Amino acid sequence: AIVGEGMAMNSGVSASFMSSLAKANVNIRVIAQGSSERQVAVVVAGEDTSRALRAAHMAFTLSQTTCSVVILGGTGKLGSALIRQLNAQKESLKKNLNLGVCVSAIASRKKMIMGESSGLCLSTSADVDEMLRGEKAKDLDMDALTAMLEADVNPHRVVVDCTNDDGIAGFYERWMSSGINVISPGRRAGAGPLSRYDAIREAQRANSAEWQYESSVGAALPILTTLRDLLQTGDEVQRLRGCVSGTMAYVFRTMDENTPFSEAVRQAMEKDFTENDVREDLSGYDATRKIVVLARELGLNVSMEDVEVESLLPDDIRNKEYEGDTEAMRAAVIEDLKALDGPMLERWREARRDDRELRYKFVIDVATGKCSCKLSAVDSKDTLYRLRNNENLVAFETTRYTTSPLIVKGAAAGPELAAAGIFADLLRLGRAFSTSQT
Repeated sequence: AIVGEGMAMNSGVSASFMSSLAKANVNIRVIAQGSSERQVAVVVAGEDTSRALRAAHMAFTLSQTTCSVVILGGTGKLGSALIRQLNAQKESLKKNLNLGVCVSAIASRKKMIMGESSGLCLSTSADVDEMLRGEKAKDLDMDALTAMLEADVNPHRVVVDCTNDDGIAGFYERWMSSGINVISPGRRAGAGPLSRYDAIREAQRANSAEWQYESSVGAALPILTTLRDLLQTGDEVQRLRGCVSGTMAYVFRTMDENTPFSEAVRQAMEKDFTENDVREDLSGYDATRKIVVLARELGLNVSMEDVEVESLLPDDIRNKEYEGDTEAMRAAVIEDLKALDGPMLERWREARRDDRELRYKFVIDVATGKCSCKLSAVDSKDTLYRLRNNENLVAFETTRYTTSPLIVKGAAAGPELAAAGIFADLLRLGRAFSTSQT
């Protein structure tokens, strides 16, 4: 119940109370108001009482807004960068936003560690790799991890999925059905089977959960936010075009007569601009997933196989089974790519003879529903002509932006920028949680 003098004279008190419970996925069975108009009481299920109480306290600023966060892929380059950024900003978030971030569990590909009791925060200032090698770590069990999340009484629960695991994407619908919010920089769910995508969306709408994936396209660049703003303000997007592969941007900005194609790829690997398996970049597979995410945001029922894509790799390299650890596999791939140095140099020379630049360009035509990405020779009038070696660019052609397109462009390669995009998604959720406070 909420109790206080003057409740009848202040609008929105009951609304704040009820909406805080709804956002915490707490179902209200009975509502009662005292004749004195000094209290409003509700009846909820017994297992929901702790979460309902915490939600009400946060809604009326009786306690700090705290996000209970689970980080999957916490030992990878992306997850590690996110944890560093969270640690660096922890005090600033408390001071300036009254927002706390409680990391309640961290998982790697094989291990996980959770707070000793539901909702207990882990010390992320410690060495995460060492924590996951310690006695308290357990073998990764997604069902047990999900059960912990469902039992957490914090109304603001968030899963940050830094993996590229299709099996984990299969849990999104269950999480959102329990009111658990998801942030996914990966594209397994956003570009995965359309039936699963639709089921996740339905669970999200039905349970007041949020699915944030701004960082899945363009790292920290506000590409999806800009697209949503255009659509929600009534603009009609006719065409999207640009480059959403930091690897391709680097390679074709770097290669020339003195720097072979394979050497440019090696440098991109060294700078952590590529996927773990660079063949995902060079085959166009990674760019295709991003295109599907964008197309679905536009309302197109597009799947991976619907995108016309040019792979830069011959089948023998793309399908080859490489042996050894990651470094050995990368070295072997670079060795095989040397066979492409001659053909790629010829394409580069042909473009330069016409004062053009090679760019890996995508186009989404909304009217026809056609999506494509291929290596193109662009002239100086194309927005991609001056694309730098760590940038992404998306040009929005709309009914409002008729004389020139709206362009989002900037650095978008590497784990630090991608982690910044995830962090921004988390802050969007934190601000959304705080807006229900009175």
